[in-house]
Amino acid sequence: MNKETQIQEPSFRESVELMFSRAVRLMDLPPGLEQKIRVCNATYTVRFGVRLRGQIQTFTGYRAVHSEHMEPVKGGIRYASNVHQDEVEALAALMTFKCALVETPFGGSKGGLCIDPREWDEHELEQITRRFAYELAKRDLIHPSQNVPAPDMGTGEREMAWIADQYARMNTTDINSRACVTGKPINAGGIQGRTEATGRGVEYALQEFFRYPEDVAKAGLEGSLDGKRVIVQGLGNVGYHAAKFLSEEDGCIITAVIERDGALINEKGLPIENVHAWIAQHGGVQGCPDGTYEPDGSKLLEAECDILIPAALEGVINLSNADRIQAPLIIEAANGPITAGADDILRRKGTVIIPDLYANAGGVTVSYFEWVKNLSHIRFGRMEKRQEEAQHMLLVSELERLSRDKELGWELSPDFKAKFMRGAGELELVRSGLDDTMRTAYQAMREVWHSRDDVDDLRIAGFLVSIDRVAASYRAKGL
Repeated sequence: MNKETQIQEPSFRESVELMFSRAVRLMDLPPGLEQKIRVCNATYTVRFGVRLRGQIQTFTGYRAVHSEHMEPVKGGIRYASNVHQDEVEALAALMTFKCALVETPFGGSKGGLCIDPREWDEHELEQITRRFAYELAKRDLIHPSQNVPAPDMGTGEREMAWIADQYARMNTTDINSRACVTGKPINAGGIQGRTEATGRGVEYALQEFFRYPEDVAKAGLEGSLDGKRVIVQGLGNVGYHAAKFLSEEDGCIITAVIERDGALINEKGLPIENVHAWIAQHGGVQGCPDGTYEPDGSKLLEAECDILIPAALEGVINLSNADRIQAPLIIEAANGPITAGADDILRRKGTVIIPDLYANAGGVTVSYFEWVKNLSHIRFGRMEKRQEEAQHMLLVSELERLSRDKELGWELSPDFKAKFMRGAGELELVRSGLDDTMRTAYQAMREVWHSRDDVDDLRIAGFLVSIDRVAASYRAKGL
């Protein structure tokens, strides 16, 4: 990227601000309410020390609260060496609009710790995480009814379990302490389907998009997902699950995977499980026998394909490469992978973008289910599963009786009974709830997209739906 491009390129926070401004120009909001929704309510910066390796190591962390139109506020905690306040506040704003769009009853928040987790062993990371959790929890920035973190870049189930345990140690009489954080392991109060949730949500978002031929036609595509060529940038948790489900369940062909050390290409389709295992073992795609290695992975962002899925970092599609992007359909599995400047270029080219505030909302949706499970203290499906099976058994028994009648001349399919008899457990209910959420949110966006002449893309449609819902919440409070 040359110097001139660097000067013109908006930061991630500026991109979010620009998108927000584009949307509110199309709304009739009082200036005071618009400003209230725009600004970040509060940001807490903490610097704490932990004795490690024979000396005190000092760490800097953040927790931003963007909007408390609904509480608790919700948002992940990321561990990365380049975390800074502007990024955290921009992500908190995005969480506000994301939660409003998919109708989870949360405000937006986000946290970050300036740390490269690869530089510390597990025991050291636990000490650091517990101290960070202590600093946040004692200020109610971790609390089941006020602020509920989740995993993000560089964190996962393990870190969430440490945070939940630290909170419980500090609040020994809080019966709802497990609800202080989501994304926990199953045996620590988590919920089935949470790990895969964001990637699964990307799949459901694409499935819903392809249910509308007129929307598919806007991207210059036709037909279903079956056979569509897909390039995935980032095979972490989100990119891996999205690629896995799209290839195994929808017939997509993953032609390239872009990672830190380059890209892996196979026009016939990459076996995602094999590639993911190779990356886990070797730290990159170089040397993987399942495809051709390309050292300059960024080139593949500009390669020909049907669907491009940026699933890793912010700003990977920017002013320096936007005009060379060939994918007619981009779905933002990561937060902010397309800058505001690049977004303008792509829209002028006719590229259809399924925006991040919708596309990667699967994580917060299933986090909502986990939070509800923790507050209700019962696993989903526990009370009704066997009753459902008993009802289904009545119907199956009657069908079996009828099938024995030779005059009717029909019989049940061999596996019908086993499939129909099974009542919905927690995983099935989580997937059903996520699918319904992604469908409903897309329908709300596309209604605005198709009904207003001044809205020509899904991102602004999503912002309009979200901002309107946030404004309605504030008005209901008398603001």
